[in-house]
Amino acid sequence: MLAIDCRRPWLTVRFAAPHRMVSWAPHRPGFVTARDVAWREVGAGELGPEVDAGRWFAEELAATGLTEAVGMLTARNVAAYVCGTAKVEGVRAGAIVTLGLRNGERIGIRRAMAQESGAPEGAGTINILAYVDRPLTDAALLEASALAVQARTVALIEAGYRAAGMDAPVTGTGTDCVVMAAPQAPDGEPCAGESYAGMHTAIGEAVGACVLNAVRQAAAEWIGAPPRGG
Repeated sequence: MLAIDCRRPWLTVRFAAPHRMVSWAPHRPGFVTARDVAWREVGAGELGPEVDAGRWFAEELAATGLTEAVGMLTARNVAAYVCGTAKVEGVRAGAIVTLGLRNGERIGIRRAMAQESGAPEGAGTINILAYVDRPLTDAALLEASALAVQARTVALIEAGYRAAGMDAPVTGTGTDCVVMAAPQAPDGEPCAGESYAGMHTAIGEAVGACVLNAVRQAAAEWIGAPPRGG
């Protein structure tokens, strides 16, 4: 169904056929059709305030032949990615996660990073690709994406990680990104496919389970030995 290729600074996932995707990724956000999803690990000094990050990333993707990929950025070592899978009533779902929490936030309370003494080196982030094995309508794709975000948040609350100066666990970071993917319908129409992907459905249960388990593992690994760049 897909192939994973990790050669730092790149982590790429290629689906066997075009997929419908929705995300707020820095490269090709929104609803798109693509076969590839790419993570670019950003090293120290590569993206200073004087750099146009969007242009830089587009050029990096082009140089690697990934212009048509949905692209995400991370300071996390991409080789530390974690995979999760689930099967519910014949529905197969999977998740690929990279996770760092150095700029962890709690929803509704924005930390003033610039006011902190000694901002962390490397902006941590959580990047998630979640996918199912059957076509979804655009509405169902959005619904599945919402469940992936919910699963990520539950896993972080369970992990209990608190950023400096915070009394409660973080629920994400300021730069998280989720890509939700499903096979393109045979006729290519975005209105074709399964119409629902909520928690009462097998699709929703499978998506939630695979993301929850992958983020749990990734968070445990990061909290156990947080890297300088995560």
